Amino acid sequence: MAWWGKLIGGTFGFMLGGPLGAALGAVLGHSFDKGLGQMDSGGGPSGDPERIQAAFFAATFSVMGHVAKSDGRVSQPEIAMAEQLMRQMRLSAGQRRAAIGLFNEGKRSDFPLDAALEQFRRECHRRTTLLQMFLEIQIQAALADDRLHADENRMLLRVAADLGFSADRVEQLIHMLSGAARQRSAGDGRAGGPGELAAAYETLGVGTAADDAEVKRAYRRLMNQHHPDKLVAKGLPEEMVKLATEKTQQIRTAYERIKRARQ
Repeated sequence: MAWWGKLIGGTFGFMLGGPLGAALGAVLGHSFDKGLGQMDSGGGPSGDPERIQAAFFAATFSVMGHVAKSDGRVSQPEIAMAEQLMRQMRLSAGQRRAAIGLFNEGKRSDFPLDAALEQFRRECHRRTTLLQMFLEIQIQAALADDRLHADENRMLLRVAADLGFSADRVEQLIHMLSGAARQRSAGDGRAGGPGELAAAYETLGVGTAADDAEVKRAYRRLMNQHHPDKLVAKGLPEEMVKLATEKTQQIRTAYERIKRARQ
């Protein structure tokens, strides 16, 4: 948590800057936004993992709040999803307060979403797997109440576009994450029926007509994209490792479910 120690000490004041620094400053009482004038066009030191971790943390909870409020109100399941994420991350008391504060900052009508996402993308240096992990978290939060409101869908498409993802990719991720959610609710699927098998295919993002080689390629690609060690090396906060680990378990469970059905 070295990034967090520096953050609360205010030493990110002349490093992070921008709308994400302003959001952090609003909840922690530091003038992080002062750093904006000292940021170069590349967003500061290239590949600084602590800087990326701070940006990821700030963007995750503030954008989550903005997406949740996009349909006019924040539902109880959406709040529960945010709280579940905090528990999974095993945040300290201070980090939890900051996460709640960022969520509330994101709910503000004047939250600069596009500028925050542009900064986040720049801070991540366009690391696609890291940006996709962020997008998956936002989609999962939006699906917390088992439905995707039209306004939330539009907001997710806007978030995705700012990060460089297509509308088709968003739709694929929605199907995959919906399948993973159904798979989670059904346990490991060993005694499952056709519905659970369909969820397994959706989790891997392939159709039932896919041959064994295609299924295996999809499995390996997803495992590589969600490998916890690789994501941490790219700048995923260590507090979020459990999320990546859980995703790899879901992917593995889906693959094993499909293999059993094809025996």
